[in-house]
Amino acid sequence: MTTPPTAPFPYAEFDGHPATEADLRIAAFLGYGHFTAMQVRDGGVRGLGLHLARLDAAGRELFGHGLDGDRVRDLVRHALDGAGVRDASVRVHGFLAPGDGETTVMVTVRAPAHKSTEPHGLMSVPYARTVPHIKRPGEFGQTYYARLAARAGFDEALLTLPGGVVTEGAITNVGFWDGTSVVWPDAPCLTGITMALLERELSGAGSVRRPVTLDGLGAFRSAFVTNSQGIAPVRRIDDTEFAVDEALMERLGQAYARVPWDTI
Repeated sequence: MTTPPTAPFPYAEFDGHPATEADLRIAAFLGYGHFTAMQVRDGGVRGLGLHLARLDAAGRELFGHGLDGDRVRDLVRHALDGAGVRDASVRVHGFLAPGDGETTVMVTVRAPAHKSTEPHGLMSVPYARTVPHIKRPGEFGQTYYARLAARAGFDEALLTLPGGVVTEGAITNVGFWDGTSVVWPDAPCLTGITMALLERELSGAGSVRRPVTLDGLGAFRSAFVTNSQGIAPVRRIDDTEFAVDEALMERLGQAYARVPWDTI
């Protein structure tokens, strides 16, 4: 069983109680589920409504019933209290409980994380996730290619479709700057919460979706990646080098900083 708040991270709760050995078997042996990842600061989350909507929609698609937002908020607050923290990396997982058809909710609490702002190198790989719009655990392909990229000296893998169509990073969304607009690849992918928030904040000021291919990367001045931990510039994709556009990164940072922290 997970020990009291004095125990080190990670801390886990299932449906509002500290994880038992039986609970953890669900996560260990039941790979069919979904989750969302968020950074919590002083009990608040950016884009909380988007996280709750993601969980509800994924539950409806995978299990035939949604996940109530108020329930999720209660469970996250309870897990933060159980861990004795207000700043944390939090994941909320939905699993279909055996037998009763209800959604079992696992909340994990870890130390807060911040995305490295060092320029990233991405290695393109031929891989597309099944049902990419749903965030889910146990993605073997993403992990495999991410490790392959790391061994080759890159920071992350860039997933591509046949013909070199760019979709997303292994654990990020990728965006490009053409000198006028922020360009997000128009391809099947998981729309990350940070990406969605930036699209909203930049709406009407040069944020578009259009197809991006590996052989067309030279048309872009710079690139960046986003996920729940933040935003970072991209220095290269394979052999294509990108300049770090400090003005763009500042603009993106300011747009993200405008997003309010929603109280859980």
